[in-house]
Amino acid sequence: MTHYIGIDIGSTCAKTVVMDENRNILYCLLQPTGWSSVDTAESINAQLSELGITPGNSVSVATGYGRVSVPFANKCVTEITCHGKGACFIHGMNSLTVIDIGGQDTKLIAVENGMVKDFVMNDKCSAGTGRFLEVMANTLAVRPDELCELASHGGNTSISSMCTVFAESEIISLIGRGEQKENIAYAVIDSIAKKVASQASRLQYASSAICLTGGLCGFSYLRSSLSSLLGAPVLAGQNGRYAGAIGAALCAAAVGK
Repeated sequence: MTHYIGIDIGSTCAKTVVMDENRNILYCLLQPTGWSSVDTAESINAQLSELGITPGNSVSVATGYGRVSVPFANKCVTEITCHGKGACFIHGMNSLTVIDIGGQDTKLIAVENGMVKDFVMNDKCSAGTGRFLEVMANTLAVRPDELCELASHGGNTSISSMCTVFAESEIISLIGRGEQKENIAYAVIDSIAKKVASQASRLQYASSAICLTGGLCGFSYLRSSLSSLLGAPVLAGQNGRYAGAIGAALCAAAVGK
């Protein structure tokens, strides 16, 4: 049996998906990227070998921040294409709008009839990304998921700066003034949602269906905040975090035909 492997090495986490010849997902592997994408690729290769999956019985496609660091990949494909394909597969749709909030960037992708129609990415600033959320959570001494839960019980507070450094300073000032942690958490999530909504205003929508992929897709309050600002429900599939790797595995299946 031929295995189709999708490897998505992001700036924070590396995701690997293995599919069989019928495009059924056999394995989903997750690990921190660490400081070296090359070392991460070697670790992934070792894990695959332990599962009996070798270059001789598989086809691999790499995507993401560290895609050029996977020497055993048969092909490299951009994350825009892979996230679009992966999201369509997860939600069983050919047309939808994908919001992927990654560690260092946020991508919005309009997919129409299975093809990328348009996309926008955030600028060099990390505002609205997973890194932004992580920094703010650390400032509040909570985990990112705890921050989202706190945010659901807060309100009436805002962060004016989109810059991570200045926003962190604002939070420290709010803490010093005795603002409730729930309200500060609300301000953080509200800031991320507004940043994404601002990006969405520049996108040529292909479909009214919207989904969230990436490591934050399981944060229900973030999805509800985005839904409110975008005026449509934001979906999240069970394997939404692996959308890029799933798309890469689908690309591998196409290469292996």
